[in-house]
Formats: sequence, structure tokens, C-alpha cells
Amino acid sequence: MQPGTVVVFTDVVCGWSTVALHRFYAAREKAGLTEAVRVDHQLFLLEDVNEFPIPKRYLDSEIPVVGALAPEFGWKPWQGDASTWPITSLLTNEAVHAAKRQSLPAAERLDMALRHAFFTDSRPVSLLHEIIGVAQRCSGVDAGALRRDLEQGTARAEMMRGYRGHRDEVQGSPHFFLPDGSDVHNPGIELHWVGEPGAGFPVVDSDDPAAMDELVKRAAG
Repeated sequence: MQPGTVVVFTDVVCGWSTVALHRFYAAREKAGLTEAVRVDHQLFLLEDVNEFPIPKRYLDSEIPVVGALAPEFGWKPWQGDASTWPITSLLTNEAVHAAKRQSLPAAERLDMALRHAFFTDSRPVSLLHEIIGVAQRCSGVDAGALRRDLEQGTARAEMMRGYRGHRDEVQGSPHFFLPDGSDVHNPGIELHWVGEPGAGFPVVDSDDPAAMDELVKRAAG
């Protein structure tokens, strides 16, 4: 792992990883380390782990909880018709990995733009034209190259190899791996579920936003 590079296993449609990355980027900017510390996005494909589509009822119960952790992100419950709910995130995640072929900053920007499209704008981000539309509005991303890579499947094999190769060591989304060899799952947050996931709701037992400040410093070395 390169110094200053943090490997993060996530799924674009995971609310917890969205909070974590939102906080990480804010802490990085506050520390003046935006150019010195970068995220290398890796896949933790929740639909494959769980063996069912993106569960709307799970996210409906999570959004009020994750939203309270970072209200400035602008979370909204799904505003679109239920028939437009994206049941898969595979192509969406592949787009982030295709953008990573352009640069790590391009992947960071597209990843967060897609998260906003899903969590705040209720866009069906599993569709190719939606992904390209987001990319066209995303600074530093070559949307034409992204479309070619997605249509040719250029990034998928490497993305899936990384996912399969690290599946057992990754605890979930998000899981951060730092250049010093340390790692942490869902930094600063401890939680549990009341009732069955999808029928119950998550409860945050502890939340330490400052954990990201320390993580950024460690990443910078």
C-alpha cells in the first residue's frame, strides 16, 4: 500500500459507509491533507454477501439513524416511485472502479456523487444512463471514457477479484485499511439492531466523529 493511500471496502448504496466517507473527507480537508491522503475504493458487494437485492425496507429504517449522524449530507427517504428503486448496485460500484482507472480523485468524486444521487436525489443509480449523467456533472471525471469502460466491462474483472480475494478479511462496509498495516471497521461508530434487520431498526450505541481526525493523521503518516 502506498503511503498516504487508504484502502476502503464499501458499497455505494451503504448508508454507514456514506457517513464514514463524508466524515473522512471533511476531516482530511480540515487537516489540509486533501492532496496528501487519498482513498483507494474497493468493493464490498452487499447484494452478494446477503444474497438478496438492495433492501428498501432496510434502508428505510436506517436513513433516520444515519441521517442524524451527518444531517448536513442532505439525506432523504426514497422520493421516487417504488418501481424505480435500484435493486442492484453492481454497475454503480463498477463505475467507481472504472473512474479509478482515470485517477483516485476521480473515483472519490464519482463515488460521492453517486451516493448523493441515491441518498438525496432518489435516482435509480443502477441504470447506465443515470450513472453517465452523474459522471457528466462530476468534476474531474471523463464521462466518455467511463461509458466506454462500462460498456466494455473493463474494470469489472479486477473489481471482482479484489472483492473475492479479500471477502473473508473484510468485516463489512465500510472497512478502512491504513498504510501502517492497521484497519478499522466503521470508524467511531458502534451499533446494534433491535429486532430483525428490515423489520426492526438500528441503534447507535456510541458515536465519535473525532475518530476520523485521528484516522486521517495516521493515514498521512
